Amino acid sequence: MDLDDLNDTNAATFADFGLSRTTLDALAEKGITTPTPIQAAAIPLLLSGESDVLGQARTGTGKTAAFGIPIIECLEDGYGPRQPRAILLTPTRELCMQVATEIKSLCGTKHLFVASVYGGASIELQLRALKQGVDIVVGTPGRVQDMIDRGALNLEDIMFAVLDEADEML
Repeated sequence: MDLDDLNDTNAATFADFGLSRTTLDALAEKGITTPTPIQAAAIPLLLSGESDVLGQARTGTGKTAAFGIPIIECLEDGYGPRQPRAILLTPTRELCMQVATEIKSLCGTKHLFVASVYGGASIELQLRALKQGVDIVVGTPGRVQDMIDRGALNLEDIMFAVLDEADEML
């Protein structure tokens, strides 16, 4: 479903989506009170279980929160050994770091571990983070493939896959 032209919203606030108190508190901490059109269209759709969504919106409209909030809402924290359950691919290391930071801030007090893997940084630190266990991996395609080839990144339990700026990567 293409969300580019959806500007109508039935939700006036994030609470109208039925989000957890933890997520609502994280949004309030960031000063985010009203969903943007991309968020109002994507969040309920993704929370309903829709599996294939194509969202397109201008820079600065909250796309990361549009896909990040449903992922965070659906992942349980603190259960069993941590294996990646969400993978978010970005075309550049700068966007990778930005998306990872945003996802971490949206987790609030929920105990989800986020790791970013990208070239041009210490692979040893990234390997250590993956070995300790993570819930969400944000990475560039080349470094993600490298981690898979090394056996450090197991995609067996992935429930969510996001291609951020897919047009740039494809």
